[in-house]
Amino acid sequence: MVIKRIEPMSAAKISAVLYALMGLLIALLFMAIGSMAGGLAQSAFPFAGAGVAALIIIPIVYGCIGFIATLIAAALYNLVAGWVGGVEIQTD
Repeated sequence: MVIKRIEPMSAAKISAVLYALMGLLIALLFMAIGSMAGGLAQSAFPFAGAGVAALIIIPIVYGCIGFIATLIAAALYNLVAGWVGGVEIQTD
């Protein structure tokens, strides 16, 4: 079996969700490290809602970056696969 084409929009949507989930994990990790730092957290978070904002903004930013990067990568894959052939996979 040879993958000759990847639908860019389909791959980008899946990637956006996966990147957003990774961004959520990173935001949670960022908040955990910030809270463990104690006094340093005051300088890292200049206002009280920064932790909640990070939980919202970081996954959105990661999701957008993942969407755009995968959309470009899938389009480039389709271009190159047209020249040299697709990726060969074996299913049993």
